[in-house]
Amino acid sequence: MLRALIEGRAFLWATGIEDTFVTAPCAATGRTLDEYELTDHYRQWRGDLARMKAIGVQAARYGIPWYRVNPAPGRWNWDWAARVLDAFAEAGIEPIVDLIHYGTPAWLNGAFLHPDFPARAAEYAAELAHRMRGRVRWYTPVNEPRIAAWYCGRLGWWPPCGTTWTDFARVIVAASRGIVEIGHALRSVDRDVVLVHADATDLFSAADPTLAAAARLRQRLVFLPLDLVTGAVGERHPLRAWLLRHGIEASTLERFRLRPLWPDIVGINLYPMYSRKLLLRSPRGVRVRMPYASPAITGRLARAYFRRYGRPIMITETASAGSVARRRAGLHGSVAEVRRARRDGIPVVGYTWWPMFGLVGWAYRQGAKELADYVIQMGLWDLRIEGSQRRRVATPLVEEYRRFATSGVETIGGRARFAA
Repeated sequence: MLRALIEGRAFLWATGIEDTFVTAPCAATGRTLDEYELTDHYRQWRGDLARMKAIGVQAARYGIPWYRVNPAPGRWNWDWAARVLDAFAEAGIEPIVDLIHYGTPAWLNGAFLHPDFPARAAEYAAELAHRMRGRVRWYTPVNEPRIAAWYCGRLGWWPPCGTTWTDFARVIVAASRGIVEIGHALRSVDRDVVLVHADATDLFSAADPTLAAAARLRQRLVFLPLDLVTGAVGERHPLRAWLLRHGIEASTLERFRLRPLWPDIVGINLYPMYSRKLLLRSPRGVRVRMPYASPAITGRLARAYFRRYGRPIMITETASAGSVARRRAGLHGSVAEVRRARRDGIPVVGYTWWPMFGLVGWAYRQGAKELADYVIQMGLWDLRIEGSQRRRVATPLVEEYRRFATSGVETIGGRARFAA
């Protein structure tokens, strides 16, 4: 399959279910953030898998709740996860397994900054790969490490709740080390695994010329996790001095260079309502505004990542929030950009509408309003929360996406081989 994708003979249409697992209670509210629990996926997973099958996707990004399968050091409970992953195989849908989607088990005190995090993450990955060998081949080690570092190390929302750039640097380096160790562990178990690195992609700019340097730093930080993972942070890297200044030791950076990890596919997560970021000055300091981006951002980011890393590109998350009309425009506009990029020789090998149905916004964990007030409609199905009910309500986008997903490579446009 991977060769067919790279040669342009196939294209991977995918979807996914929001799978953030931050289960440490918020100190102020006592709330946690397990999206499967909040959306009732733990009970409704069979119906959700049937919906995936009905729209004809070949793959789905799908998260495993690490804290549930590994409730204590050395203890494992794979019953639920194994049933679901087996059902994917029966349905003919390739799961792209999200191993860590922000959260870690509670016993890993300090989360990403626990000294054993890389080794424990690798152990978890290897256990899953052993059990599911031959049934699961595609993996994402750590989803969006920069966003994890922002919420865990700069914003202070998630453990270990840091609030400084030094905290951010420590988390982003630790998460990147986890990616390396997970990737090598997976490949040691199964040489046929396909590693998909999923990066949050943003385009930073500044309206105020005095903020140009700050915007440039933020843009460089977008690429930092994958630069670390692939061993690219050497003496001349523009962020090396910044990392050293924020307490990262030179020996730590050298370890990345001596033991790099190259993913098979570079996944980019982009959203027109979030991915364009404008730095502004305000009475309270520098703030970020997010103007709605045109569909062209899809092609622009795909080209930027391919030029930088030379790996096949997959749109691993994209969607528009709001009305069905806005979501439809986002779908058709971004697909057109993928088609244009492929025509230009950029190896975009897959497209993921994420999430399949609406999600619960992360502010729920910190907030005081009712659960239904935090639902963000970004899906092909709307999520309706009415009392204890969590309903998936089909929109016209279900049929539109089905037509894309069942068209194979023809609708997206193929080439015999992509240009190098």
